[in-house]
Amino acid sequence: MAEIISLREAIGSLLRDGDTVAMEGFTHLIPFAAGQEAIRQGRKDLTLIRMTPDVIYDQLIGAGCAKKLIFSWGGNPGVGSLHRLRDAVEKDWPKPLEIQEHGHGDLSNAYVAGAANLPFAVLRAYAGSELPQHNKNIRFVECPFTGERLAAVPAIRPDVTVIHAQKADRKGNVLLWGILGVQKEAVLAAKRAIVTVEEIVDNLNAPPNACVLPSWTLAAVCHVPGGARPSYAHGYYDRDNRFYQAWDDISRDREVFLNWIKKHILDTEDFSAFQRVLNESTKEQLV
Repeated sequence: MAEIISLREAIGSLLRDGDTVAMEGFTHLIPFAAGQEAIRQGRKDLTLIRMTPDVIYDQLIGAGCAKKLIFSWGGNPGVGSLHRLRDAVEKDWPKPLEIQEHGHGDLSNAYVAGAANLPFAVLRAYAGSELPQHNKNIRFVECPFTGERLAAVPAIRPDVTVIHAQKADRKGNVLLWGILGVQKEAVLAAKRAIVTVEEIVDNLNAPPNACVLPSWTLAAVCHVPGGARPSYAHGYYDRDNRFYQAWDDISRDREVFLNWIKKHILDTEDFSAFQRVLNESTKEQLV
């Protein structure tokens, strides 16, 4: 059953060095606050999983928190490369990073298999693709009914899944809506799940087709308003496109990146303080 605790407590007690961690959220509800708290607490040797690693994983990788990345696409959306990811893969800075690349359909099905407590996922994919030559975890099986050749990948079962959502009630049930990726499946596949939320309310009043994660699927719920910034939270705030553009310059240079991380994350007490420091900066002063 979920406890309603601070984000500092949740990361401190539930996210451990060496864990396999999924931080999911598609275009919006990206759990930036939780990722930055992991940096603030100096987590290391993490295996990071994300269908679309973007700026939050660039920050974690550049801060030296990761040893491996399992993913199906990586980049700064609408801008370009993830420079800290590239530096780690190409030049082993700040440490070597092992990568395991999948397709979107592959990785999403692997989450579904993990949520269903199955050993692997089966899908029609990779006909004519060279990716299986570079990922030994993409294999092929024969359907026992039709004889069709199908792709198979291991189920994803994170030690910890972290997501951001719009609301929780006081019992720890969580509501999220808008564009959903694999948040539900990632939570159900995990040993432990942490959810940051915009607000805690007496009644969720769930709209039709919204996703409700019951308290028993979660370990911790943390009240962190703005916890998805600079991504957006549908119904609460917009995407900060200026930040994503600025990140290209911040992350391109190692020294500039380290100074930014120190000022905005390591030297701030929590995500609220991070937001204050960031809001005080102009576009030119973000670095």
